Amino acid sequence: MPTPNDLSRSLTAFDQHRTLIAVIEMSQSSWLVAGVVSGIDRQPLKKLDADENALLRLLHRWRDEVEGRGVRIERIVVAFEAGRDGFWLARWLRSRGIEAYVIHPSSVAVSREHRRAKTDRLDTELLKRAFLGWLRGEREHCKMVAIPTLAEEDAKRPSRERESLVAEQSRIINRVKSALARLGIRGFNSKLKRAADRLEDLRTPEGEPIPPNTLAALRRDLARRRLLREQIKQIEEARLERVSSATGERPNAMVQLLARVMGLGIETADMLVQEVLSRDMRDRRAVARYAGLTGSPDESGARRREKGLARSGNARVRCGMIEFAWRFLRFQKDSALAQWFLKRTADARGTRKKMIVALARKLLIALWRLVREGVVPGLVLRPAH
Repeated sequence: MPTPNDLSRSLTAFDQHRTLIAVIEMSQSSWLVAGVVSGIDRQPLKKLDADENALLRLLHRWRDEVEGRGVRIERIVVAFEAGRDGFWLARWLRSRGIEAYVIHPSSVAVSREHRRAKTDRLDTELLKRAFLGWLRGEREHCKMVAIPTLAEEDAKRPSRERESLVAEQSRIINRVKSALARLGIRGFNSKLKRAADRLEDLRTPEGEPIPPNTLAALRRDLARRRLLREQIKQIEEARLERVSSATGERPNAMVQLLARVMGLGIETADMLVQEVLSRDMRDRRAVARYAGLTGSPDESGARRREKGLARSGNARVRCGMIEFAWRFLRFQKDSALAQWFLKRTADARGTRKKMIVALARKLLIALWRLVREGVVPGLVLRPAH
């Protein structure tokens, strides 16, 4: 895969190097394709149905039109923003010999006018300018998203599905508590295995049973929670079986190594490996930026202030690392990082929440070094099984 610097050397002049460039503004029902074609003064724009074969035919038609004028097209480059369609189109285009890139949406600068015009046609022009600048080697025009393989995308599904199921389970529990609180019933544990069978024995402060419609709704909620609990258990058992059976695979080996860190469970370890640690990161700064654990300074002249977390990275990694940082202080109190945190927050009131983010950043870098270099920077590990 060519790097931006390689492309900057080969795309200094489109007519000279015979390149066809296209950007796609994608929606659910249609795609708007804008092109920059060497040898043609006009910049073509075509609206298509959401069909990859129609897109391929359009690119080939533009290429044939140029070659009919005596200019040979040696390379076709396509880019589009990351969105609901994911990365399947980029993988499909690459399998057919077309260079495909996925642009990070928040990396494209837009007008700061209060009421700016926004249409698909204007968006394609904006993407085209940003993409052409990136191809010339100007890094800050936009940023590209790493295109994962189908297997890498599928490996993230269990952790993300479990997160969704746990959130739905919490919503059901809160809904049951709220329904019972409206009747004046408190202290009922809806997490018990036979909680649904105990609903009929509950009484309001007036001595009345739960009304029939409310009772039916509570039973449906508890039935859904029981189903969610079974599905979560299936995901956890399948993950344990996968990690223990496929020990030779690199992601599973990293999960087993991280799970040995005191205070870090198998669920958090699997999430970290699939979301960030299995990626090819350049350095520790890139790891921290990907997790959104870096600051966002606001500096102009003599003014210096920090606006807080950038929050531009992976929210799952950020939340998981902050939770792990609090657990780390409980399970590894004597470690160098824990002592550093306690020393920095001992005489400074109101800094624990800020410093816990710094500790989470240091821990993430330490875990990255652990799985990458085998270095254990002051972390206490459980014995290997």
